[in-house]
Amino acid sequence: MAAANTSAERGGRPLAGIEELQNLSPAELEAVAVYCHWHRYAAGKVIIRQPHDSTFFIVQGMIQVIYYSREGHEVILYDLSSGDMFGELAAIDGHTRSATVIAKKDSVLASLPTQSFLDLTHSNREVYLAVLKRLTSQVRHLIDRVYSLSTLKVSDRIRTELLRLAKTHPAAPNRGVISPIPTHAELASRLSTHREAVTRELNELARQKVIARTGRDLHILDMTSLGKMVNG
Repeated sequence: MAAANTSAERGGRPLAGIEELQNLSPAELEAVAVYCHWHRYAAGKVIIRQPHDSTFFIVQGMIQVIYYSREGHEVILYDLSSGDMFGELAAIDGHTRSATVIAKKDSVLASLPTQSFLDLTHSNREVYLAVLKRLTSQVRHLIDRVYSLSTLKVSDRIRTELLRLAKTHPAAPNRGVISPIPTHAELASRLSTHREAVTRELNELARQKVIARTGRDLHILDMTSLGKMVNG
């Protein structure tokens, strides 16, 4: 793990961008920061490989959470970016995490020891409810993922994932962009398939002019048509 800086070097201001802490006053954020350790990671560096029970706040950057089977099969659970947190499950139930976490971009993280995190949630109702809301969202996401893996064919899983990842613009609501687009191998790992299947499907969607790639960005040219392909 990267070397930690003291909280005095950081203060509470960077924590104001964390969604679950947004209702805290500047003084309350400063009080949380006292117990935080600060870390910097370059893109591609491993943040966690061994069991760990701290809660992490992503002040800047993006991380990826990965699980490996006993056979070494990689499953990408999700990506998290600035304003997100991870590790709260281990803090709540006392079971240390066994996932691998890597930095997708240069990242700045603040880690909060388990007892400090529990004290925070017990003493502040707004934080407690925000964490509950976050956990509920994770459960819904996992339910959707189980449904997708259980009922959709591979091509539809790929199309659904593109729709989920795409960001739309108010001026062009039927268009979306994924920036940066995950590699074909990463998409395959998310969707329990193989890279070749992802490549074939993306090539077919490009041939039909539903998507187009520009550099590291994937543009969805017709969100409605892509959605109908899944439901058709």
